[in-house]
Amino acid sequence: MAKLILLRHLQSQWNLENKFTGWIDIPLSKQGIKSAKEVAEKLRDLKIDKVYTSPLIRNKETVSLILEHLNKVKEDKSSFPPFAVARVKDVPVIIDKALDERNYGKLQGLNKDRVKKQCGEAKVRLWRRSWNVAPPGGESLKDVSKRTLPFFKKYIEKDLREGKNVLIVASHNSLRALVKYLEKISCKDVIDLEIATGAIREYEFDKNLRLKSKRS
Repeated sequence: MAKLILLRHLQSQWNLENKFTGWIDIPLSKQGIKSAKEVAEKLRDLKIDKVYTSPLIRNKETVSLILEHLNKVKEDKSSFPPFAVARVKDVPVIIDKALDERNYGKLQGLNKDRVKKQCGEAKVRLWRRSWNVAPPGGESLKDVSKRTLPFFKKYIEKDLREGKNVLIVASHNSLRALVKYLEKISCKDVIDLEIATGAIREYEFDKNLRLKSKRS
């Protein structure tokens, strides 16, 4: 049976500062980097055949740190730039923008609490968590799904059918789009779906891609 492991990136600097990040390329915080070892230990007993992630640095940094703690990087790292996927040994890492976070439009870089005070908590919750309401100038979760799901079905489902164990390291809303699809969450109920930084969700499929078990 094939396993799919979803991992939201570790805490970024703007997660720490409570800012809307979206497509702004913000690195991990010191706490995020520190937490990598603990998160990696949760994956220690899982065989990982392939990794997918996005070009955003917080996702690539998470991949690099996790694989480093799992001893899946080349021993001589001096010739490689920080967090380059070329460091990885044995495990192919595929990087694609389909797995990027949603574009938060005009909210990017703004403090979340201040936006709530200005616009109201209910409206901000719709922008952040609902299915089809987009933040000003940004993407809705439905929009994110239109790029994330075709990529998943074309490439990752193929790997799963071949019996490969796949790790996806991505951002909150690209993962929410995938979880909605995998767990058949309704457009109404997805507003309650949240995935913490560093959180792991694990799915097991049979050869026909029928979901056999899930764990989070």
